Amino acid sequence: MAGGVPAASPSASSSWTSAVDAKELPDSSLEKAPIPADTESVLEPPKTPMWKRVLVGNATAQNETKRAMKSRHLTMIAIGGTIGTGIFLSAGSAIATAGPASALISYFIVGIFCYAVVISLGEMAAYIPVSGTFAVFGTRFFSPALGFTLGWNYWLQCELTAAAVILQYWDPRITGWQWALIIVTPIFAMQLIHVRVYGESEYWFAMIKVLMIIVFIFVGLIYNWGGVHGHPGPGLANFSNGQAFVGGFSAFAQTFVFAFYSYGGVELVSLAAGESASPHKSVPRAIRATFFRIVVFYILTILTIGLNINYQDPTLLSAAFDSNVTASPLTVVFQRAGFGAAAHVINAVLLTAVLSATNSCFYASSRMLLSMARAGHAPRIFGWVNRRGVPVPALLLSLAVSFVTFLTTIWGEGVVFTWLLDLTGMSSLLVWGTIGVISIRFRRAWEAQGRALEDLPYRQPLYPVLPVATVILAVLMFAAQGYSAVVETPFSPQNIVATYIGLAVYVLCYVGYWVYERFYLGQRTHLVPLMEVDLDSDAVWRKGEGVEMREKEAEERAQRDMDDIAQGKRTKVLLRRVGRYVT
Repeated sequence: MAGGVPAASPSASSSWTSAVDAKELPDSSLEKAPIPADTESVLEPPKTPMWKRVLVGNATAQNETKRAMKSRHLTMIAIGGTIGTGIFLSAGSAIATAGPASALISYFIVGIFCYAVVISLGEMAAYIPVSGTFAVFGTRFFSPALGFTLGWNYWLQCELTAAAVILQYWDPRITGWQWALIIVTPIFAMQLIHVRVYGESEYWFAMIKVLMIIVFIFVGLIYNWGGVHGHPGPGLANFSNGQAFVGGFSAFAQTFVFAFYSYGGVELVSLAAGESASPHKSVPRAIRATFFRIVVFYILTILTIGLNINYQDPTLLSAAFDSNVTASPLTVVFQRAGFGAAAHVINAVLLTAVLSATNSCFYASSRMLLSMARAGHAPRIFGWVNRRGVPVPALLLSLAVSFVTFLTTIWGEGVVFTWLLDLTGMSSLLVWGTIGVISIRFRRAWEAQGRALEDLPYRQPLYPVLPVATVILAVLMFAAQGYSAVVETPFSPQNIVATYIGLAVYVLCYVGYWVYERFYLGQRTHLVPLMEVDLDSDAVWRKGEGVEMREKEAEERAQRDMDDIAQGKRTKVLLRRVGRYVT
């Protein structure tokens, strides 16, 4: 053989390079193994159990999810992916509880809190893009008990009951569980196809919601300023004569629950980073888009509703006091502005919003369960993924749990909605506050291991201001909600239970796993030492490669621009450069 290298004998090789190579060898060179008596049992592949074929198809623990979502998918998910039942339902309840100014301030404070959380989380997710995000980060950077707690708390959050509530307005002849079936079935089918289907469907769902919110803000403000002929607007009347602030500090504190429910899901972009094509570029763009989402789709929306609907108006969605939901505030504003015929069109768009919120809920819960199963925090079967990258067992469990909506036919949609509102609101507060702690631990481990900040694809500004502010705001808002539950008149033990049930779940998960870890696994070290924090697994690049990778990408962008200019595509290059500057 050329080069003097002897050819390997067939018996020394464990596999053939091709079937042709095997055929060309003489029979004498092949070792003949004895043929077993039961030849069919050797030749036939093992049969897949019936239960596995029916329930999970070809899903196995060895398959991985697919990085198939593009940057535009992630950006639109960040802008409008989880705008849904919260802003359409809870905004009205917040105004009815404490007045328009109190609700506006509450949404502004939670917006700052939310922005700090997303920025802190985005720094970690851009560098280590995994499906479990903050649950994985909690396990790696703090302790396995924290990762276990965050994963299960987040998985428990669900918006399906709220979906049934809002659609009661469209046709009250259809019960909540029937609406739940109508919503769940197509969403579940889409989730089973491919993650790209989720990304594309969510892109268009979010686009419809974003356009509707923008139109609502314009129409609402024009109507309020008296710009609609024959329909005089209220102007600033709803903010005058002591109507801006109602119920004192106790009522103001109650609005935080509604605000948390409305903002819920902003962390979804970090979950989707685990299946995006270029997370080190797409995640920072999506994170920056969150600011516009907070200002436009929450602050301006709550302001528009407060300007146009009085806090005593019976059409407001006051789920805290009334189990019968009459209409969405968005629909009411359009009707009063003279667009009564558009009411069902608005409800159709709201249906899109509900589908989108359910779509995101299924995606987030299934990916979190997948991550927990592979970390050993959930049964291993939920870590199975099929060849298309879909975690089928995790989706099936999410489907089963979603039918908690059946409870609404027993106790009434508004009653169950109120309890789930308290549970998810407190759960969001605890999860977001904990993300601030994880961010601080991440940076401390980064510095302890002597890594340069230039290696991070995205650096949060003003560190450690944002994570520290996150923790402080979480503690203050937690105390405010507790105070509100205690001083509310008439006093009700149910209010205390509803407020702290989320905390009870959180503490139970953490302490339970700590006991399991210490006494069953025999582990004496609870916190992960800073020098042992894993900063390399699943990272977008190895230590020290960040600057080099960015310089290479910058050269490629410059070359692409030059090629397009040479071909006369100057407008395309200009738009691309503007997009880079904006994002």
